Amino acid sequence: MADLLISTLTQGLIYAMVSYGVYITYSILDFPDLGVDGTFPLGAAVTALLLTRGTDPWLTLLVALAVGALVGLFTGLVHVRLKVRNLLAGIITMTALYSVNLQIAGSNLTIDRAMDTIFTSAPVMAVLGEMSMSGRKLVVSLVLALAVKLLLDAYFKTKSGLLLRAVGDNATLVTSLAKDRGSMKILGLMISNALVALGGCIVCHDQRSYSATMGTGQLVYGLAAVIIGVSAFRWYENSGAARRLREVKGLRFLALPRGTTAVVVGSILYKFCIQMAMLLVPSSLMKLVTAALFLLVLVASGRKGEEIIHA
Repeated sequence: MADLLISTLTQGLIYAMVSYGVYITYSILDFPDLGVDGTFPLGAAVTALLLTRGTDPWLTLLVALAVGALVGLFTGLVHVRLKVRNLLAGIITMTALYSVNLQIAGSNLTIDRAMDTIFTSAPVMAVLGEMSMSGRKLVVSLVLALAVKLLLDAYFKTKSGLLLRAVGDNATLVTSLAKDRGSMKILGLMISNALVALGGCIVCHDQRSYSATMGTGQLVYGLAAVIIGVSAFRWYENSGAARRLREVKGLRFLALPRGTTAVVVGSILYKFCIQMAMLLVPSSLMKLVTAALFLLVLVASGRKGEEIIHA
């Protein structure tokens, strides 16, 4: 049971990268980016190729971020400059990336056990060498998830971050400040897809493999994680415990959780639900169960689709 709990926490933290990206496009930009299902395996494909060629494991994280940002740039240019509707722009990107991923790493690619990953790299082994593999994965995933969360929180406080958040809520305000809202959308898509590709990269390190179909359902996962997290924290903020914490000066921050915190919690909770489902139903029914869980999340949270935006 302890191993299952550690594995669930690890997977939830890793896939939080995807949820961060979906949070930016759906909750902030009001942009249904279907390209996520192509960007995720792209990050894994690039990582698998680099690792098999002996590239430093930590360098693959930066490369994945870069290629993901390029995908976001492409989607943004198609939408903003070519005036293609956002939904269609995402579909075009997703379709194109399937062929791109096949060209990069084929349909499948396995990383030899002799090759180091971020979980077995020299720096990690020097600090966490006495821990088990599952323990190292949990610690490294937690550090990466927290690092990205803190960077996003810091960015959202900057002028650029505030403008990005305003694009989805009040695009007229952005224009009135003499800023190009199209450019802000492109920037948001670049950040979002960079994080999604980073998620695919870390999953590749975790599983030591890549598959061209591993991106299927990642958009659903990210959306479900965002909805679960936001709904759970909204309930918490309205609870008596949160109200009491607001009255304590040193603990007020506990009563005002950030959106990125909700995303991480939602990712862990949704991954836990999926893990429980895997124990109860055959693997051939997992896609059906995932769809049912997503529908249940939508209904239970009182959201039917468009209300997800700006949650």
